[in-house]
Amino acid sequence: MTINMMDIVGRVSYNCDIMFRVIDIKEEGGQKLAILYGEDVRLIADAPYEDLIMISAPDRMRKEQEYRSLEEQSYHLFRQDVDLIKQKQEYAATDSYSKSYNYFQLPGKVLHLDGDPAYLKKCLSLYEKIGVPVTGIHSTEKEMPLKIGELVEYYRPDILVITGHDAYSKAKGSKTDINAYRHSKHFVQTVREARKKVPHLDQLVIFAGACQSHFESLIHAGANFASSPSRVNIHALDPVYIVAKISYTPFMERINVWDVLRNTLTGERGIGGIETRGVLRTGMPFNIDEQK
Repeated sequence: MTINMMDIVGRVSYNCDIMFRVIDIKEEGGQKLAILYGEDVRLIADAPYEDLIMISAPDRMRKEQEYRSLEEQSYHLFRQDVDLIKQKQEYAATDSYSKSYNYFQLPGKVLHLDGDPAYLKKCLSLYEKIGVPVTGIHSTEKEMPLKIGELVEYYRPDILVITGHDAYSKAKGSKTDINAYRHSKHFVQTVREARKKVPHLDQLVIFAGACQSHFESLIHAGANFASSPSRVNIHALDPVYIVAKISYTPFMERINVWDVLRNTLTGERGIGGIETRGVLRTGMPFNIDEQK
């Protein structure tokens, strides 16, 4: 059996629990290794070439259907939340400005920096489906600290997402050692650089991290929300649900952390955060003629 770049595989030693994409194959210490990206979770891993097995088409379809089902459930719950927020805002707006005025709303603008172009595409599709204004940029995790300052200055987002792939390696150190993580230190550096531009936690809301990331370091660096408190894998779309909730919450309201986490696919084991203000703003008047 020959395994090539971009093939979908599983690791025999892990009972093929996660589907991976092969993104590189190399020789290291006389051993053939494959570098793997999780197909539905933001995990990067390496594995001996001989430990890999191709995922059959039926098995792949079954796993994809399971994930799609979970995504649909999460999306349905999230839409309910958004609809309730909008109804509350409509009531508050008509009560404040009276029904004789038309008003408009500005959801928070998102800058989404992603280490995986395939995941970025999935996330942008979901942002569009939900109605969140977003700019998506692909960047390798190592380059993110070098680019983020200029990007924040140029796009001036309300919400910043810093994500990609990560993994904890027990062989490299304890869970408290940030050097034992594949990309956590790069995410931390990126958060710090962003905070140099916008220090206030409510003027720029930051989500940072990926699978198994060093949660505590990311929060201490200045992230409002981060992964992964229990060092577990997070779903590729979880950052979207986090920031979309923030984008549609009025800036005069504080967000209960559990309200943000409960509709994600990972939950509180994979994502945590601190109390944060929403960023939605309501204005008036809305010029109907300009929309025709």
